[in-house]
Amino acid sequence: MSISIIGALINATAIIVGSIIGLLLKGRIPGNFAENIIRAIGLCSCIIGIATAIQGDLILVIVSIVLGTAIGELLHIDGGLNKLGQWLQKKLSRKEEKSSFAEGFVTATLLFCVGAMAIVGSIESGLGNSRNTIFIKSILDGVTSMMLASSFGLGVLFSAISVLFYQGSIESFAGSLQGVLTDALVDQISAVGGVMILGIGFNLALNTKIKIANLLPGFVVAVGYYYLFLA
Repeated sequence: MSISIIGALINATAIIVGSIIGLLLKGRIPGNFAENIIRAIGLCSCIIGIATAIQGDLILVIVSIVLGTAIGELLHIDGGLNKLGQWLQKKLSRKEEKSSFAEGFVTATLLFCVGAMAIVGSIESGLGNSRNTIFIKSILDGVTSMMLASSFGLGVLFSAISVLFYQGSIESFAGSLQGVLTDALVDQISAVGGVMILGIGFNLALNTKIKIANLLPGFVVAVGYYYLFLA
């Protein structure tokens, strides 16, 4: 395995370890306790999302989220991710009639992949500058995956594959992306991601049903808007 994706491997390993601990604790944690912890994670996600979103250009964020959501709805991205989660569920947890495998997989994948730390940390690691951001993210993701897995189950563990692919891709091409993903652009992408993290927070804390995956094309819109109007 190439050392160029060592950061992604560290992060994915933390999620796997956290998920395994969470699965071992599943059923042993009182329902109200687990539910309140998940809601607390949701509230923290809301704070992080708001703090990140307000750092970007307001018009860029609005345009990116609105157009991105329209594209995501047309492409049925959320439905596709859920179908992938359901397919994995059928292969791996057939005995669970009302499994939350797909929900856990999608929620954890988005929570761990959307955000500045995933992008910045992967670029830093790929360039060999520092892995401090990745280490911090890995600790946070490990703790979060433990609590999510204790509630949602095995699907959270498989989000590690998504993290490995997503962050590993950024890390592998860090040299090429360095000239494209400038600090200013990363700030704008992160702001759009902040809105998505806020939506994830609402889903966890308030049990809303926002289809966060359908917002993902907003990242592409943000890049286009930035180079057209802000660069």
